[in-house]
Amino acid sequence: MAYEMNPEQIEVDGKTLSLKDYVTEHEELAIQNAALRAQNKKAIKRYRREEELKPFQAELLKLQQYLEEKQRRMIILFEGRDAAGKGGTIRRVTRYMNEKHYRVVALGKPTEEQKTQWYYQKYVSQFPRAGETVLFDRSWYNRAMVERVFNYCSEKEYYDFMRGVVGFERDLVRQDTILVKLYFSVTKEEQARRFERRKTDPLRQWKLSEVDLQAQDRWDDFTNVKYEMLKRTHTIDAPWTVVRSNDKHLARLNAIKAILNAVPCERHDPSLDFALDENVIVSGSRELEKMEVERVRSGKITG
Repeated sequence: MAYEMNPEQIEVDGKTLSLKDYVTEHEELAIQNAALRAQNKKAIKRYRREEELKPFQAELLKLQQYLEEKQRRMIILFEGRDAAGKGGTIRRVTRYMNEKHYRVVALGKPTEEQKTQWYYQKYVSQFPRAGETVLFDRSWYNRAMVERVFNYCSEKEYYDFMRGVVGFERDLVRQDTILVKLYFSVTKEEQARRFERRKTDPLRQWKLSEVDLQAQDRWDDFTNVKYEMLKRTHTIDAPWTVVRSNDKHLARLNAIKAILNAVPCERHDPSLDFALDENVIVSGSRELEKMEVERVRSGKITG
């Protein structure tokens, strides 16, 4: 009796499968392989980016040695809109630093007692000792930004701050504190994308706050207070450095370079390129010029 082949079946590794099941299984494997290739490509890209940071992270150790030897103090302010990349940059800055000689300060809402104190008191209590660096994840500029937008401070408190902060920072610098002010600037579209990721990623949901949920609706309000802050507090003694942070890696790399360039210490590796990417790093004065031009052109401040 002759064996009749069933055109709807196929034998694979000793198993008889229907052509439909075989095709389905093949397609599923193809999808899985494509996903694995994409994951591998993403992992390789992440690895290369982290490796690119390492020589400059090593320079930060040299910077710490300089501060300790010269008994100098350093304060770095990380400001900007929510989801602009401040926290991720702080983690890259401090990843290999000597933890004995730096602190990250992220203060919460003021207590009832703090509300009765001099506004700067809670910040001054966190200032560095000689040889130490303190990184503020948001700083006294809360009053110029979040507090102003959401009316957490009175008109008088706001204007008192704006009048007094320039002298406050001038005294800091005059008394030999190195002050670096970084403002991380992200587009509205990129901020929305990052918020959406926070909503759907259980590992990031903790980052969402009430302020975050209103940030998109209050975008223009934040733009206006950013403009006023830069106009009134970008000074020769304490200038702002604006970091374009849509590309997180370039923002982190150039923020580290900006910090290194602020300190006149000997380089561990002079062959490194410490030049800042002008598409990423913008001075406070240039950012103001850009915002002014846009205001004249369209009647509205953007940025």
